Amino acid sequence: MTGTARLPAASRRDGFRGASGAHAGPHHYVVGVGGNRRGRHGGPREEVAAVLAELGGVAAPIRASAPLGPSTRTFANAAALIASDAAPDVLLARLKAIEQAFGRRRGRRWGARVIDLDVILWSGGRWSSPRLTIPHPGFRQRAFVLAPLVALAPRWRDPVTGLTPPQLHARLTKARPVPRPARTA
Repeated sequence: MTGTARLPAASRRDGFRGASGAHAGPHHYVVGVGGNRRGRHGGPREEVAAVLAELGGVAAPIRASAPLGPSTRTFANAAALIASDAAPDVLLARLKAIEQAFGRRRGRRWGARVIDLDVILWSGGRWSSPRLTIPHPGFRQRAFVLAPLVALAPRWRDPVTGLTPPQLHARLTKARPVPRPARTA
């Protein structure tokens, strides 16, 4: 992808704080990648791997996850940590072009798809436009997004809650006691 480069080892190790406001140099983005239909590269796992190669950067391992919404097919999910000089809305346009090139068709929300690309976080903190909200509004409730984020940028802080990916993941996956029925005398 034009404008994307691999992150230096120090950037991967140190994580990002996601402070508000733009900064000089490339922006860092976490891009969620998922799919659950065959495409020209093969099954969902192969499609996700091909997109990760196209995005460059540092990729989390591909994982299988249950679908959200009406789809019944298992998803292959991963995330990539990339650097780009593009502003969030420009990067989104590039990601939508990649989706189309991989055979994504508009259809039912949360239905089966060859590939789905979402901007999850960026080093500029919060971003809002008519087509894009960063951080991604649903990422805190999705283990298939948080688990790769823990691997990619464990010290990056959510600009809304101030929590790190490991903290968000622990909150989401924490075992909760099962409510017991009230005893009758």
